[in-house]
Amino acid sequence: MSAQHILFYGKGGMGTTTTAANISVALAESGHRVMQVGFDVSHDSTGVLRGDKVIRTILDAVRETGDTATDEIMVPGFKGVICMETGLPSPELACTGQGSVAVIDFLKKRKFLENHNPDVVIYDVSGEAVCGGIAGTILTDIAERVYIVSSADFMSLFSTNNFFRIMSRHSTKGARLGGIIGNGLTATFAESILADFALKTGTKITGTVPRSLVIMQSALYSQSVIEAAPHSNNAYVYRHLARRIIEGNESTFPQPLSPDELKVWARGWGDIILELETGIIGKGGGI
Repeated sequence: MSAQHILFYGKGGMGTTTTAANISVALAESGHRVMQVGFDVSHDSTGVLRGDKVIRTILDAVRETGDTATDEIMVPGFKGVICMETGLPSPELACTGQGSVAVIDFLKKRKFLENHNPDVVIYDVSGEAVCGGIAGTILTDIAERVYIVSSADFMSLFSTNNFFRIMSRHSTKGARLGGIIGNGLTATFAESILADFALKTGTKITGTVPRSLVIMQSALYSQSVIEAAPHSNNAYVYRHLARRIIEGNESTFPQPLSPDELKVWARGWGDIILELETGIIGKGGGI
């Protein structure tokens, strides 16, 4: 059976890398052969998986030798997850450099799969790591299914909606959306806001990960939660989420809101929260 190619995307700071790494470990722990490819601008998407093991980026290999067929760019990590880092620079440079084109071409050809025969390839992509052109190529030629990691704050949802717009431009042959993963939802009404956003955009919530000191502690140890605290509640949350993702057979193309629609929707929720928090009864309201 061919590998599943799954993309995790989120605005920088939303915990996309933490989510992707823990899903990778959870899948490997359950017996799947897993690879994770990092698009992080710091080139350290797989850091919590490989510990102190040094990794050579695909871009470095292309620039230095013109050859990417080397084990130096594929490093085994925790639970046997094979780690790779693209080494792509910031978005303003990534779309213009020939090296970046070579990296994407390398991933498109998928020859790197031959010696490892993975069941799942996880691509960890933050909003700050790729430009629109590369994102489009990833959606049409590399990934098959997408999961968005998001909180319920406006800027995160704005970024998510923008990515939905990119997906909609490639809807005839591009990757489909598996769902939204709510991460670190602590504010009042956060889950309701995210669920309503999913409803308005024709998507669904795949799962939520609560904010926890265990996640912070694991990051300080440079480990996944499943390695640092395997019996914690968060470890089981990631395991459950991994099962939903690997067994998920429902996917869709999102229906992004226009900029004006998004602002109107957000203001509506702002009004609701203000009324509930202050006890103000809106026009036409009653007890």
